Amino acid sequence: MARTWFITGTSRGFGREWAEAALDRGDRVAATARDVSSLDDLAARYGDSVLTLALDVTDREAVLDALKAAHERFGRLDVIVNNAGYGQFGMIEEISEAEARAQFETNLFGALWVTQGALPYLREAGGGNIIQVSSIGGVSAFANIGIYNASKWALEGFSQALAQEVALWGIHVTLVEPGGFSTDWGGSSAKHATKLEAYEKVREIAAEARGKRVANPGDPVATRSAILKIVDAEKPPLRVFFGEAPLGIATADYESRLAEWREWQPVAIEAQGGRA
Repeated sequence: MARTWFITGTSRGFGREWAEAALDRGDRVAATARDVSSLDDLAARYGDSVLTLALDVTDREAVLDALKAAHERFGRLDVIVNNAGYGQFGMIEEISEAEARAQFETNLFGALWVTQGALPYLREAGGGNIIQVSSIGGVSAFANIGIYNASKWALEGFSQALAQEVALWGIHVTLVEPGGFSTDWGGSSAKHATKLEAYEKVREIAAEARGKRVANPGDPVATRSAILKIVDAEKPPLRVFFGEAPLGIATADYESRLAEWREWQPVAIEAQGGRA
C-alpha cells in the first residue's frame, strides 16, 4: 500500500531527495517549503501524488493547518520527516539573543510543532514513522557551531523520550545523524554571527577541523535508498548515521566521556555522601 509522507524543507537537500525517492516508488508526499514556488517542478512531474504547501515551521498554527490539509488531501499520514533547519555559525560569545532564539525556533520548536501535530494522525493510521533530521553535531559538538549543536542535542533528547511514549501505537522514531554532505547546509542557507576579533585564532583552528570532517562529503542522492530502508524496516533504528565519518567521531567522543566519568567517579560518590 502506498504511504503518505509529510516532509518539511523540501526545496533542496535531503528533503528534496527523499520526496523524490518516495514519489518515484509510488508513495504520496505533502512537500513543504518556505517558498512554495521552489516546489513547482515537483508538482509538474508528479501531479496528484504530491501536495505542495508553503510553510514556516516556526508558526505552530500554520504547521497544524498544513498537516490538516495533507490529511484531508490524502486521507492518512504515515511518514513524518522533520528536515527543515539551518546552521548558525558563531562562537558562543558571538551569538546574539535573536540568533539563538531563531536557531531554536526552527531546529527545535519547528520539529516539535510538526511532531505534536502529526501524532494524532499517526495513531489514527495505526502506526508510522517520524524521521528527525539531526546531525553528528547532535551527538558531538564543535567550536563555532555551538548554538546549532545545542538545538540538535535538544532534538535528540525529546526524540529519545518520544520513542518510548509512542511505541505502544506502533509509531517508530528515528534520528538521522548525517556527517558532511554536498548540500547547501554550510553555504547560502547558513547564517553567521558578527565576529569578535578575539576569536580569530580559535576560528582558524575550528575551520581546519571542520575541513577535515567534511573532506569527503557524501552524495545526497545516495541517501534515497537509505531513507527508504529505514522507513520500510520492521524495527527501524532510534539513531542512524548517514556517512562514513560520524561513527569514528562519536566513538572517540564517547570513549573520552566514559574515561572522564570513570576518573571522577570517586568525586561523584562523595557528592552523594558516600565514600569512594
